[in-house]
Amino acid sequence: MKRMLILDGGMSRELLRLGAELKQPEWSALALMNSPQIVRQVHDEFIAAGADVVTTNSYALVPFHIGEERFAKEGAALIALSGRLAREAADAVKDRKVLVAGSLPPIFGSYEPQNFDARRVQDYLKVLVANLDAYVDVWLGETLSLIAEGEAVREAVSATNKPFWVSFTLEDGGEEVAGATPKLRSGETVADAAAWIAGSGAKALLFNCSKPEVMQRAVEVAAAVFSERGADLEIGVYANAFEGEQGDSAANEGLHDTRKDLTGDRYSSFACSWAEAGATMIGGCCGIGAEHIHLISRALR
Repeated sequence: MKRMLILDGGMSRELLRLGAELKQPEWSALALMNSPQIVRQVHDEFIAAGADVVTTNSYALVPFHIGEERFAKEGAALIALSGRLAREAADAVKDRKVLVAGSLPPIFGSYEPQNFDARRVQDYLKVLVANLDAYVDVWLGETLSLIAEGEAVREAVSATNKPFWVSFTLEDGGEEVAGATPKLRSGETVADAAAWIAGSGAKALLFNCSKPEVMQRAVEVAAAVFSERGADLEIGVYANAFEGEQGDSAANEGLHDTRKDLTGDRYSSFACSWAEAGATMIGGCCGIGAEHIHLISRALR
């Protein structure tokens, strides 16, 4: 039986809880600029809650959030700082191994598959990879909306000789919650994404930043594809706690409310269902905090 790997939770809401100032469009990047000690504190709290992986706070360090001029002038230094803070937190743990995952976000915006530009994407990804490489154990392309974004991540990290994981965000409207065929936000099916992953060299396929209600079916589909192809790959989930539809506005235009019903106990119940379906890497995305991670760590171990 594969070991369960506990991922960390969502960074931004924990930054807010601990007193960092966040505002759009910079969002979590502001904490690196103004209060990096709180970023470190969030990493420490997730580790204390049981996380085996901490993810660099580099998600918003792209022109989509901080602008082209600031990215050109300050991007490399901020990206390196996000890596160093995560590395220091992981290395401070003496009784177990904690991995650092280098967050490689969707360059042209979350939930914005129509904005993907294959001609320009490497110009930005290469800056992230170059400045995180010294600090990370594994690469995490996350909240990707289409397979081409995954392929861009694969290309960007190919020369680093470090493993990479790819995490897609899923359609999570009423039809999907009711059990419709699971799809990426591009409309591509999870089955097609899993087939691509099986031949990509990635070590894991994950699903993140979507409602917990749509995750189990995606795990089941991915597990079936991997079984058919004889691919011994990990499957992971880290859902969010957003209310309502998530693909109806750009990620830097507003602040989603979070669900009051998604308590730690309820999220743990979802996590157990994902594990039963075949997931071996479980954590949380936006709105899933250290308390949630503590409870799922207890439940899954």
